[in-house]
Amino acid sequence: MSPVDAQMPARPPNRNERTIPEYIGKYQVMRKLGDGATSEVFLCHDEFAKRDVAVKVVYLDRGGDGVDGRVHRKLFVTEASLAGKLAHPHIVQIFDAVVAEGASYIVMEYVPCGTLEPFCTPENLLPLDKVVEIVFKCTRALDFAHRLGITHRDIKPTNILLAAEDSTDIKICDFGAAIMASARDTTQVTGIGSPAYMSPQQVREQPLDHRTDVYSLGVVMYQLLTGALPYQGKNNFSMMYQITSVEPPPPSSHRKDVPAALDAIVHKAMAKDVEARYQTWEEFSIALAEALRSRALAERTQEVADSEKFSTLRAMPFFGEFTDAELWEVLRISTWQDAGPGRIVIKEGDAGDFFCILAAGEVKVTKKQKLLNILSTGECFGEMAYLSRSTNERSADVSTMSPSRIITIRCEDLENASDACRHRFDRAFMDILVERLTLANNRLTAV
Repeated sequence: MSPVDAQMPARPPNRNERTIPEYIGKYQVMRKLGDGATSEVFLCHDEFAKRDVAVKVVYLDRGGDGVDGRVHRKLFVTEASLAGKLAHPHIVQIFDAVVAEGASYIVMEYVPCGTLEPFCTPENLLPLDKVVEIVFKCTRALDFAHRLGITHRDIKPTNILLAAEDSTDIKICDFGAAIMASARDTTQVTGIGSPAYMSPQQVREQPLDHRTDVYSLGVVMYQLLTGALPYQGKNNFSMMYQITSVEPPPPSSHRKDVPAALDAIVHKAMAKDVEARYQTWEEFSIALAEALRSRALAERTQEVADSEKFSTLRAMPFFGEFTDAELWEVLRISTWQDAGPGRIVIKEGDAGDFFCILAAGEVKVTKKQKLLNILSTGECFGEMAYLSRSTNERSADVSTMSPSRIITIRCEDLENASDACRHRFDRAFMDILVERLTLANNRLTAV
């Protein structure tokens, strides 16, 4: 018997038993996080990787040999097959999957702050801008999965985790019910999904694609905005009839401060006709970002929303080759600040440990009061502090000419970023240097 088998329970424990294993495979058990009909989840420590993880132990034989048993085994295999594939800041990572006698387990990223479920009640609603931020990040994560050919198929508040208290950082989990692109020409497996969040196509057991997740996320958004589900069926049959045949009241009928723009977004996401919904995650994301920039929501916060930051970066040629995951990393290591005209951002002779990218506005570069250049939105300055290893002394002044939004990144933070993110910056800086040298040569040739 291997050490892994020796550390696994020899049989599925009775749910009434309180015994907690000391180890699950190589993972030291710290405490139990929860359980279900066919699984238990434990907080464990991975000594080799020096991190805490969540280990879901799945007892495949609890479902029996009938349809339920086959469904549970399919869910486990589907989720286990995604180990290492869904590397995105807003998707729970699956590190490992092991099949052992009696019980199998999946090792996942540990997310400490619970699910969105507590914020789906009228007495505990989140501010509107935070709801939009959360849904925006969900659209980006699900777009990433869609590009890999994966449709989640069970989007609901309990499958969206909060990564930090008092933040909008989320992680989508539980891809066990997912379907892959190769299976989209088949109907769904009966019994998978949560009735309240199912699209009309799921209810009718029709072929599905990513637009079923668009519908389900629209239901989640409705519930986060109002504290109520759009349909209040007495049983699953009543719920399913309403999903296919009844139009729900707009969110503003439950919560008066919901603006018309958010009513419209929810309505489109939850359209019964699949062709009337958002056809792409990008379209859904853009609608959310525009709503957050609207006066009705922008006045609620003094901070630049993550959705607006992300959309700003995505539109810049400088970040054109960056993946979504790398853009979220840029947001994590950067600071954003608005500045009026005439503000000195970089001063000649000062030591510099940062560089900047202009998100909006214009700045001028001067040396001893002589104008060297004017930079506009999307351009960077001060990058020699990162590129040059010999000196960090500034060689010119940089000051704003108009109201500007400046993105600042400390050199140390970029050096500690992922290899992929640093490589993207290096390549972008190289392109800029080549462009500037070419421009300089053209000017000299013209003289």
